[in-house]
Amino acid sequence: MAHYAIGDLQGCHAEFVALLDRLRFDPAVDRLWLTGDLVNRGPASLKVLRAVRGLGDAATTVLGNHDLHLLAMAWAPESVRRREPELQAVLDAPDADELLSWLAGRPLLHRDAALGWTLIHAGLAPQWTLAQAETCAREVEAALRDDPAGLLGGMYGDMPDRWSLQLAGIERHRFTINCLARLRFVDGGGRLLPRLKGPVEKAPFGAIPWFRHPQRKTKVDRLVFGHWSALGFLAEPALRALDTGCVWGGSLCATRLDADEPPVMLPCRGSQKPVC
Repeated sequence: MAHYAIGDLQGCHAEFVALLDRLRFDPAVDRLWLTGDLVNRGPASLKVLRAVRGLGDAATTVLGNHDLHLLAMAWAPESVRRREPELQAVLDAPDADELLSWLAGRPLLHRDAALGWTLIHAGLAPQWTLAQAETCAREVEAALRDDPAGLLGGMYGDMPDRWSLQLAGIERHRFTINCLARLRFVDGGGRLLPRLKGPVEKAPFGAIPWFRHPQRKTKVDRLVFGHWSALGFLAEPALRALDTGCVWGGSLCATRLDADEPPVMLPCRGSQKPVC
């Protein structure tokens, strides 16, 4: 049995299938983690959703910002919906309701104590312990299940930008989503900089990758994440960054979490021009 993790797919179905073939992935015995952003920008979001759902319990994926955006296109109030042409095929599909319900049931954070790794899409607030992050994730997941229109309609925005135990309601949920689904950089005071993207070396003064903040409380916790194609592959004792920019013409990356092996990189043609 092998336990693999793969970075952001973003609608790149052909590359996903090719990478699974290269890994000789067997869903009867092997397990797969996906860092989220299954959809958008690539040419085959519908095929990706069907393929991952079809793997059943062999695959675990967390929700990324593009996945949440797809759900918002379907269920948020009309006044806040933002259309994406690449996602319309999903909404028009005959199995759209089943796929969207399945996607909405995916977690924002998945923790496997036996394996010793935690899966997220983007980042964690420096002030959070892993237990706090998991609690906040479960709260958002419950809100998405119980009041999808309210959660998805209120999730857009950059504030609040710093954690507080006093945060409540949609502000608490928005902060959680901005961490787990959008975050790349924070400042020295631990405030989120959710709009900042690009390579670390080109970041403005004072901007710190969330996982480099000196007071981060999850330093000893082993984390797998994606979301940051300009960062690329990163392998440290407690970190695996796996978004290697498949949709931008980079590669699709897989790594084993249960064994010390080199990553497997599948070169990708890309369907979008790089933005950074």
